[in-house]
Amino acid sequence: MERNAFFDNAKLLLIFLVVFGHMIQPYITDSNGMHTLYTWIYTFHMPAFIFLSGFFAKGFGNKGYLLKLGRKLLLPYLIFQLIYSSYYYLIGKSNWLTDIFYPHWSLWFLISLFCWHLLLILFKRMPAYVSVSVAVILGITVGYVEAVGHTFSLSRTFVFFPFFLLGFWLKEEHIMWLKQRSIKVISIVIMAVIAMGIYFAPEINTGWLLASKSYFDLGMDEFGGIARILVYVTSALMAASVFAWIPTKRNSVTHLGERTLYVYLLHGFIIQYFRAYDVFTVNHLLDVLGLVGVSVIVVLVLSSKPVLTLSQPFIECKTSYMKKYMKKFS
Repeated sequence: MERNAFFDNAKLLLIFLVVFGHMIQPYITDSNGMHTLYTWIYTFHMPAFIFLSGFFAKGFGNKGYLLKLGRKLLLPYLIFQLIYSSYYYLIGKSNWLTDIFYPHWSLWFLISLFCWHLLLILFKRMPAYVSVSVAVILGITVGYVEAVGHTFSLSRTFVFFPFFLLGFWLKEEHIMWLKQRSIKVISIVIMAVIAMGIYFAPEINTGWLLASKSYFDLGMDEFGGIARILVYVTSALMAASVFAWIPTKRNSVTHLGERTLYVYLLHGFIIQYFRAYDVFTVNHLLDVLGLVGVSVIVVLVLSSKPVLTLSQPFIECKTSYMKKYMKKFS
C-alpha cells in the first residue's frame, strides 16, 4: 500500500521545527517576540512527533519486534552518545563528559521511545481510555519526584507517554477527522489565542514544555500538577490544530519525511557548532528569516542521499545505501 502522504508531510514539518527551534533557542532571552515564537513551537512539536511515533507502533507485539527496536534505538544511542561526547570536547563544551545514561543533546528521544514501547506491554492490555488516563496521572505525578530528571530520560518518558499512547490507540480516520473546514477554522483561533497568551505572559518557563525537570526545579512544588494539566491540554490542542493544516497530498519533498531520524540525530553537530562559535546574530526580522532558510538547508542536506549513505552504518547499523551506490560503479 502507498504511504499516506499526510504522515510524511507532518514528520517533515515537525523535524524542520525541531531544527529551527534549536536554531533560535540562544536568542529567546533578548526578545519577547523570539521567546513567543520558540515557546509556541515547543507547545506542540515534540508532543506531535511523539504522537506519530505511537501511531506507527501498532506493529508492537510482532515476533522479534522488541529485538529489532533495541537494535534500531539503543545501539544508535550508545554510538551517538560517544560521538557527541567527542565532538563536544573538540569544540570546547564544558559538559562534554557525561554519564552514559545522561543523554546528550536530543538523544533522550531514543531512550524514551524504547521505554514507551516497553510500557505498551502493560498499557495495551487496558481499555484505551483507562490506559491514557493512567498515563496522564503518571505524567502528572512524576513531577513531584525531585530525583527524576535527565538521567535515563525518565522525566520525559513519563511526561510525554500520554501522547505516544494516544497515537497508538487512534486510527487514521480519527486523525483525518481534523480535516473538516470547521475544525480548521477553530484551529486557527486556537493557535492565535495561544500565541497571544504566550506573548503577554513572557515569564512562562519553557522548562514546562521540555518536561525534563521536577516541579521543585520549576519553582512550583505544590501546584505543579495543575500546571502540567494545563500544559497537556495546550499541547494536545496545538498538535491537533497543526495536524488540521498538514497537506494530505504528495509533493516534491514529501519523501523526505521518511528520513527524519537522520536529521534528528545529525543536526546537533551543526547547531552546536553554530552556538559554540556565535555564527549568527539576531537583531531584526530579516535575521529570523535567515535562520528559517538555514534550517531548511540543514534539513535538506541531512536528508540527502550522500549524507544517508555515509551515516546509515551509524544510525541504522546497515549499509544498504552504500551497496546501492557501489552497484552503480560495478
